[in-house]
Amino acid sequence: MDRVQLSDTLNFSRIVYGMWRLADDADTSTAHVQAKIHACLDQGISTFDQADIYGGYVAEAVLGEALKADTGLRSKMEIVTKCDIVAPVGRYENAPVKYYDTSRAHIMQSIENSLRDMAIDHIDLLLIHRPDPFMDHNETGAALDEAVQSGKVGAVGVSNFRPWDWKLLQSGMKTQLVTNQIEISLSEISPFTNGDLAFHQQHGQPLMAWSPLGGGNLMFGGGPLQTLMVELANEHGVDRAAIATAFLLAHPARIIPVMGTNNLDRIKNIGDATKVSLDRPTWFRLYEAALGHEVA
Repeated sequence: MDRVQLSDTLNFSRIVYGMWRLADDADTSTAHVQAKIHACLDQGISTFDQADIYGGYVAEAVLGEALKADTGLRSKMEIVTKCDIVAPVGRYENAPVKYYDTSRAHIMQSIENSLRDMAIDHIDLLLIHRPDPFMDHNETGAALDEAVQSGKVGAVGVSNFRPWDWKLLQSGMKTQLVTNQIEISLSEISPFTNGDLAFHQQHGQPLMAWSPLGGGNLMFGGGPLQTLMVELANEHGVDRAAIATAFLLAHPARIIPVMGTNNLDRIKNIGDATKVSLDRPTWFRLYEAALGHEVA
């Protein structure tokens, strides 16, 4: 599988496996989690996306049990995780309200929690999960610089940031932010025209795309978009998920889809999207179907 260079020291598989619902699976056994990891690695998918809050702050530990049971797996993986969301569940069950915390103390403690829970000695990429309206960008930026300098984090980025949020945080840092993980799909096409994609493409920063299948909504129902996706899926001998993912892969900005499913058979087919080549007219057929009208 092709790879995407995010920095001089970090590159990702062209598709990332997302572990948002890892702890929600009926089977969270070590063997089953390892089977998911191997199904990804067998396709060349070596990058895995986590967050401290996933599964009510337990998904990282579910992954950690699998890594402890097979210590050889970690060297084959790039691990992404996120922090700054404090929700009144799990370790933060006594929090009076859901809020964001980008203070140095919280970031450093989150890193230690993630390292412990995943049973690893470094995080390849740490993302600030949500823009914090109470952020001291100098404090947050210095903490991220410190995390990289310590060797506990290889690189840093953000998630769900708008260009102005990115520029504010970057202004308080020496380390370069390497990516922004935002929602992009045929169900959420606004980043193609609202400046989000253009900003990062201009600066050569590959975007990670969460919910590339529109939360699964693109896989069901009818309508012009779904009809076209079925037509193209049949033409290429793949499923609708591969077409929706190929739509993102085709873009010159080098968008990195984060694919999340607990179904082992679906995991084994994630890489099918790389077999689909969409030319410009076909890409625009999908785009216009998503828009609901032809481009002006």
